[in-house]
Amino acid sequence: MPELPEVETVCRGIRPHLQGRVFTGVTVRQPQLRWPVPDDLAQRLAGQRVLAVSRRAKYVLISLAEGCLMVHLGMSGRLFFVAAGTAVGKHDHVDFALDNGQLLRYTDPRRFGAVLWLEGEAEAHPLLGHLGPEPLSADFNVAYLLARAKGRSVPVKSLLMDGRVVVGVGNIYANEALYMAGIRPDRAAGKISRQRYARLVDCVKQVLTSAIAQGGTTLKDFVGGDGRPGYFKQELLVYGRAGLPCPACGSALREIRQAQRSTVFCARCQR
Repeated sequence: MPELPEVETVCRGIRPHLQGRVFTGVTVRQPQLRWPVPDDLAQRLAGQRVLAVSRRAKYVLISLAEGCLMVHLGMSGRLFFVAAGTAVGKHDHVDFALDNGQLLRYTDPRRFGAVLWLEGEAEAHPLLGHLGPEPLSADFNVAYLLARAKGRSVPVKSLLMDGRVVVGVGNIYANEALYMAGIRPDRAAGKISRQRYARLVDCVKQVLTSAIAQGGTTLKDFVGGDGRPGYFKQELLVYGRAGLPCPACGSALREIRQAQRSTVFCARCQR
């Protein structure tokens, strides 16, 4: 599933080619995605100029003078540009026509993504209103994380992946940040010191920043808005490396399951 760095990569890839352009039409071939594509989407978008392209959590937000187009990539979704008249693939569900003759195409083999219309402030939407701060913002700091962890018995990895606590720290990056911080992923969140949480906050920011710089992580089929894969996979320290030597101490990395997700860690380096 595309996580925060992958969605940020998509935003950065499409922003220079989309911002300032005018929508001239919409073709919806498959309206049944995770939620139905609005029936009146074409009427709402027609003639509107794109003012900004941004990201909130794992949602792409395309802001217009009247309303906002919100896209979620789900498990396998992509947003990319093609020339008008380009052949349509089996999973190419929505085309957004632009005033320069190009199409912004949304494709999604698994149909777990979404194309939605927002009115008013985006933060007030039910899908966004309950979310925690962005992990790369100043609001995500040691005082905040310590307060959210206080008295909690949930594993620290679960806390880190809770979108109500902080958005966008998906499974890959939670594994990596906890390893870098030297914290066992199954340790109770309320039993970790302020000093160690300070280190974890820094590591979350570091791993996400590095992943964005590398264009995200391609484990299977992710590509950015420019069609290129993400290269952060080459820098992964523990995720997907169960049984291999720990980069720091050489011990075999262990794998456990947490909330049906793979967790890889070093029992010697992480405590």
